[in-house]
Amino acid sequence: MDAIQQQMLDSYRAARQGEAPPPLPGRHDWDTLRTIRDHWCARRAARPSGPSAGK
Repeated sequence: MDAIQQQMLDSYRAARQGEAPPPLPGRHDWDTLRTIRDHWCARRAARPSGPSAGK
């Protein structure tokens, strides 16, 4: 089952149960990638540097 089919099935189930439908596939991809990038940039900035950093 691909992402579109799963989204259609989840939307159908949500409609039957009176719940809000799930977000469309790929809708939050850019936000997720930005969050990951920011996390790694923050880790890199917090890492000590200099000659004794590796010891």
